[in-house]
Amino acid sequence: MTAQNRHPGVPVTIVMPTYNEAANLPRMAELVLGLPVDDLHLKIVDDSSPDGTGRIAEELAEKYNADQNGRRRMSVLHRTEKDGLGRAYVAGMSAALAEGAAYVVQMDADGSHPAEAVPRMLGTAVASGVGLVVGSRYVEGGSLDEEWGRHRVLLSRFANRYARTVLGTKIRDITAGFNLWSAATLRDVDLTTLDSAGYSFQVELKFKAVRAGHSAVEIPIRFEERTEGVSKMSFATQVESALVPLRLRMRNRRS
Repeated sequence: MTAQNRHPGVPVTIVMPTYNEAANLPRMAELVLGLPVDDLHLKIVDDSSPDGTGRIAEELAEKYNADQNGRRRMSVLHRTEKDGLGRAYVAGMSAALAEGAAYVVQMDADGSHPAEAVPRMLGTAVASGVGLVVGSRYVEGGSLDEEWGRHRVLLSRFANRYARTVLGTKIRDITAGFNLWSAATLRDVDLTTLDSAGYSFQVELKFKAVRAGHSAVEIPIRFEERTEGVSKMSFATQVESALVPLRLRMRNRRS
């Protein structure tokens, strides 16, 4: 990315929820804050991780904010309970909007989302004016880590096809967790109205954004398997993910 394409004056906040990601966070902070985007801020949303992730995040923030002439490159939002990925994102994204972000990026802390794709996502949003750019596994050029087993791949593809069919959306990776949003889109949706606490937050937010009239563009990414820590996906979140599209469809019919 050349100097003129670094998007100076366009504040971007990457919101990264964490729970027991102490082994991954230092590397992720280095990757994100090394991106060629001039006005980039990393906001960690930690749900009182017992492994000390919150403390490590504070230490990293102190390191990256040093000698920045008062400009904060990284901040930490501490939450007192673990009540779902969706709730963590609402807290972090709401804070980012209040602080003046023009674009907000959702990104996992486990290394599965390629940080180097963020400038491309931002460039796409700025050039096209769309309200949402999805880092997609399921458009041409997208891929999954070979470490994913066949069962997991089939389950992921089925979940996307199921949600797309129920909701009538054209977004191929509607369950994607790597997304860039314009501030205007998030304000139109009104984050406080979202019901999903878990992973289905990804589906609900996209559905409501498109229904509100905002366009989405998908760009291909390679989704990597985490190398440290364990997945937070549980049976309860899988059940919620199956029910949320049906609830959204029923509410949409009544409105």
